[in-house]
Amino acid sequence: MSESASAAHELRAAIDRSGYYPDVVADALETCLAGERVVSFFVHHEPTFSRDEVTRHVTVLVLTPTRLITGHTDEHPADDTMPMPYATASTEAIPLDRVNSVVVNRVVANPAGYEPGGPVHEAILTIGWGGMHRVDLEPAGCADPNCDADHGYTGTISSDDVTVRVSSAAEGGEAVGRLLGFAQELCTLARRPPVR
Repeated sequence: MSESASAAHELRAAIDRSGYYPDVVADALETCLAGERVVSFFVHHEPTFSRDEVTRHVTVLVLTPTRLITGHTDEHPADDTMPMPYATASTEAIPLDRVNSVVVNRVVANPAGYEPGGPVHEAILTIGWGGMHRVDLEPAGCADPNCDADHGYTGTISSDDVTVRVSSAAEGGEAVGRLLGFAQELCTLARRPPVR
């Protein structure tokens, strides 16, 4: 089996292991992959618990030589538009040269005793490509405590198109390592011109 076929097979196996409508997830990804070689991937199944129901969400990140593919599949209960439970799946293909931000946050225990390659207890990967921006505003002010003038607003605009959080307590240390490995592969591919 070629390296390319092996990576695609491993991706499908990871989607199957998530147990979350694997055929729906795989078909949605296939649309954006369009036959391109899989370089690296990360599959994150995230159930959400609320009162008397569990809703599930899966995020799949796939790297090809030229693109980052993101896939999100959500579960929904029956409603006015659909008389039975249903799932929605969306995918997006982003050229690697459009990825402008890769933020990796790590949480380690006992940082004074940490050694290179040691365990990371939590990792958060945030990827931005300008598809979605978050604006955080707050009232602007001045140093004068007696001032009642309107100083307008101040704020920040940040690009965080997708964020994935994995912890060793919830998903296991291996999942944290896989997310960090994906982040490193993304940083490697995004820093150079894409292969055409």
